[in-house]
Amino acid sequence: MNRLTTSGAGYDLARYPEDPRDPFRAWDAADAYLLQHLEGADGADPVDLSGRLVVVGDRWGALSTVLAAHRPVQISDSFLAQRATGANLRRNGAAADAVRLLSSRDTPPDRVDVLLVRVPKSLAFLEDQLHRLAPAVHAGTVVVGTGMVKEIHTSTLSLFERIIGPTRTSLAVRKARLIHCTPDPALPRTPSPWPLRYALPDDAGAVAGRTVTNHAGIFCADRLDIGTRFFLKHLPARSGPDRVVDLGCGNGVVGLAAALANPDATLTFIDESHQAVASAEETFRANTGPGARARFVVGDGLAGAEPGSADLVLNNPPFHSHQATTDATARNMFHGARRALRQGGELWVVANRHLGHHTALRRVFGNCATVAGDPKFVVLRAVKR
Repeated sequence: MNRLTTSGAGYDLARYPEDPRDPFRAWDAADAYLLQHLEGADGADPVDLSGRLVVVGDRWGALSTVLAAHRPVQISDSFLAQRATGANLRRNGAAADAVRLLSSRDTPPDRVDVLLVRVPKSLAFLEDQLHRLAPAVHAGTVVVGTGMVKEIHTSTLSLFERIIGPTRTSLAVRKARLIHCTPDPALPRTPSPWPLRYALPDDAGAVAGRTVTNHAGIFCADRLDIGTRFFLKHLPARSGPDRVVDLGCGNGVVGLAAALANPDATLTFIDESHQAVASAEETFRANTGPGARARFVVGDGLAGAEPGSADLVLNNPPFHSHQATTDATARNMFHGARRALRQGGELWVVANRHLGHHTALRRVFGNCATVAGDPKFVVLRAVKR
């Protein structure tokens, strides 16, 4: 829990899921700088927020919570960010419906008067969202982006300039910077170039040559990442009516490989990213027959799964939360997997060797075996006893 103070009030904010061991705040200097600018506290004129206000990429709901009185529309790809927004609104006494929550897959509002953009880690995701929002922007729309200096590059500014209109940046304050963009109605409003589709390489095991779909923002959207490539070579050979979970599924390649290797299995694809789950579903549908069984879930891992509901969980856990390096997500995934697995069920994990996930798995499961490894990656197996 941490407190963000503006000129008007203070707000108690937390990330989601709340973890007393989490050292990171639910807001940073970029959020604070943007809010100061809106108020006119940075010497500029206050921004009129009486029209349709849209907030894109609000990481933990800090911006939406502070601006709740203006009934903003929040557009987010993150299930966890949406949950954090709801929790922070309740924590600070705002009505549950004060913020309209839309996912990155939803149709955006048809008119935007103030557009606030928290610059995402993925340039592709920023490109996709700006393309989707551009038709709703008019000559009078106020467009302001924000991010830490290390997050804003020439390519970032070029996207705003090419899709919305002339763009400039502010001076840096506490290592944060604002992006000011003036909409140009004369710019052509072209559709987003995403999703991207490509054929998987010949060394991708059961999915070699298959077409994968990647919506904007998916990790390694233009190629098969080397961790997944290594995992595909060492997936367990199983048969029968297994209930298999591709946890943190991304574009769903790992789950697809499991489904093709075992046609009797039932697959569940889970990710906290709406873009990822959409990618996984399109990838699966394009490469399996009508009898293939799968469901697709946007959620907080296996936190709400029924105990004993899985026989096998396959997992390539992330080790970044935005720009921060953390093992919190992996730990939550491991605990959720253990709850969901039946007795004798297995969790298989691929990870960078240096992360030391074998220690966490032994702590959670009481056991961990190394299935395969190379100088960079390791495949680990833990069994629910």
